[in-house]
Parts: sequence; structure tokens; C-alpha cells
Amino acid sequence: MKTCIQNGRLIDPQSKMDQVNDLFLADGKIVAIGVRPDGFADCQRIDATGLIVCPGLIDLAARLREPGLEYMATLESEQEAAVAGGVTSLACPPDTDPPLDEPGLVEMLKHRARNLDRAQVYPVGALTQGLEGERLTEMAELRDAGCIAFSQADAPIANLHVLMRAMQYAATFGFKVWLRPQDHHLANHGVAHEGEVATRLGLPIISVSAETIALANILALMKETGASVHFCRISSAAGVAMLRAAKQQGLSLTCDVAIHHVHLIDMDIGFFDTNCRLIPPLRSFEDREALRAGLLDGTIDAICSDHAPIDDDAKLVPFAQAEPGATGLELLLPLTLKWAREARLPLIEALGRITNRPARILGIEDGRLIPDGRADLCVFDPEQDRVITAQTLKSLGKNTPFIGTELCGQVKFTFIAGHLVYRG
Repeated sequence: MKTCIQNGRLIDPQSKMDQVNDLFLADGKIVAIGVRPDGFADCQRIDATGLIVCPGLIDLAARLREPGLEYMATLESEQEAAVAGGVTSLACPPDTDPPLDEPGLVEMLKHRARNLDRAQVYPVGALTQGLEGERLTEMAELRDAGCIAFSQADAPIANLHVLMRAMQYAATFGFKVWLRPQDHHLANHGVAHEGEVATRLGLPIISVSAETIALANILALMKETGASVHFCRISSAAGVAMLRAAKQQGLSLTCDVAIHHVHLIDMDIGFFDTNCRLIPPLRSFEDREALRAGLLDGTIDAICSDHAPIDDDAKLVPFAQAEPGATGLELLLPLTLKWAREARLPLIEALGRITNRPARILGIEDGRLIPDGRADLCVFDPEQDRVITAQTLKSLGKNTPFIGTELCGQVKFTFIAGHLVYRG
């Protein structure tokens, strides 16, 4: 199918292109920008007047709940949520049931995703067997099966010797390790940031030191092993400062922040709103402002949705017992636009945090608008607003702190490999 997207504002953060022009797609690729190629007299036409045309969004953390957790969501439902949110590529953490610690599980997930012909799925393999933090997985076999990196998701590795061996192995073969820095013993089953809100509500805490001590350990092991690490879901001002210093020292690291932490603080828990029960916990106003500053100065490389669809029953319990996580695939774009407006950041810069920068972290060639590049595209209206409700979300997980919030930025069309897979 040949397609011409007409009169759209083309924004490509990689090349710094920002212009109103036509885009021509054929055979799954972008074949031309501006000048109509031969053979496009009879083609599908999309009028993008007043709309933004950018690379498809790339999400570094989206739980699809398969295999094993289909009572929370299915691959079909979350893939529909992805394309409705303009997300065309996503990394899937290994905390499925069973975890992604066997090549067969990874191959099955990729096969299922390919058959749905929606967002490209990049599995992140388990770093240890069963995510138990004891025995290393066969990383080379998992890489051959399709894993792009290795992680513990939110499961701890209490034994630093095991973590060191994992990082040594990864460094030897050039594998990237993705780690969420949180000391298991200091977190100690906490659920909220150490501060006034946790004290008032009587909630067990996770102090900032749980993040910073874990960071210090990982950074020391990076120097020892030469491993390349991506730090997932930084949450504190102190953590941002440590990573800024580590980057200045030349360590091979990248990091991301969850979109919820860009907007919310511990005060948003209110009276035990379990949709604000997240990992890591929502922290203070000062921490949130440091995260925003880290995004602006490049210390934090990318924004992710940290998508975690959860069934209603797991949220309709006391706060400390609630399943942590929030749905986010469909909100990544509008919440990023909201942050950009508040930060007075040019749109092209904001889109880079959810397109070409995460593409570099994944090591893929997507996230760009270039001739002969893969035609994964998001076309959206930056001014159209909507009120977020459970009914407007295609994900089976309706668990978001932003229910009832009015957000600007409505996806109109999503293309994957040149095929129109969503029309809003």
C-alpha cells in the first residue's frame, strides 16, 4: 500500500527537522519527503493539516502480561493500547509468569507479537533464573532468541557477588544490563516516600537512601567490570546528582524516568489513592523538580510509561497491600506534551525523549524520519484535549492516577511498517 501523508508538520528529533511537508510511504518504508516520487498518483491519502507527524513512540518499559498474567491484560489488548497511544516499539520487562528466563518463552512472545502485526516488541531477558537473584541465566541463548538486554525488573539481587558476576558476563559479551536501583534490605517492604505524607498516613517507607546506596554499589561494580548499564526509573534528586557525576566521569550508562514521576509527588497519594501506589514510590516536590531538571540537561536520557496494567481487585485493597503500578501506554504522549509545555521546552526536544533517545538505548535504527527508514509513525493533534476515563483507555488496566484529568495530545493515526494500524 502506497500512502501520502499530506501537509503535516514533520518533526524528527534526530535530524532536527521541523517543517510542513508531505511524506510518502511504500513497501514499509519512507520513500520520500516533500517531492512526490513516480507512481504515487493513485495512493492512500491522509490529510495531516494541523497535525504533527513524528517517528512512532518508543517505550522502554511496557508490561504486556504475557505469558502467565492474562487475568490482568493480554497481548492483544495492550498492543491495541500501544498503537492508540502512538507507540510503535516497546521493551517488555522479564517479570512475566514464568519470567523470561528461557529462550522458548522469548521466542513465543516474539512470535505472538509478530502475528498481531502491531507494535514491535523487544523482550528484556531475566538476568537470573526465575528472577530469584541466585543463578545467572544463559544470556547468550536469550540474546539469540531475541532479548535486547537483561534485567531483574523489580526483583532484587541481594547478593552483590551474584550481581558482579552477572555484570562481568554481560561485559564480556557486550550485553547491556538494565537495573532499577533499590536496596532490597533498606526498602524492607516499604510503600511510600519517607516524609510527611507517609508519617501522616502511617505507611511503611522507602527512603531515598535505598536508591542511592544501590546506585553507589552498581556504579562501583561498573568500574570494576566495565559493564554498560541502563538505570531504570530514577526517582530522587540525590540519584539524579549521582548519575550526573557518573556521566561526567565517563561511565557507560543511560537512564530513564517514568512519566508518572515527572508529574506526581507523594502528596498526590491523598487519602490512600492506590493508583498512586508505584515502584519506585512517588517522592517529594524537590525530587520531582530534580527529575525534570535532569531531563532538561540530559542526565536522564528518556521517558518511559512504566506501563503496568493491573486488575481492579488488586487495587481495591488497603494502600500497603495494593499491587504497585499504573497503566501508561496511552498516556505517554499527552503527559510528555504536558511536561514540555510546563517546562517551556520546544516540541522537537520533548519528542526526542520518547523517540530517538530510547531507540539509541535499545540499539535499534527506529525513531527517525528519514528516506529509506522504516515507516513507523505517529500522527497526532497537539491541541485536541480529552478527559481520561476508564472508558477511553483501550488497555485492560484502568489503574492510573490521571483518571478525570484533561490532557492535550490526541493520536489520530499510527503507522507500523507503512500500514495504518490505528485511526483515532
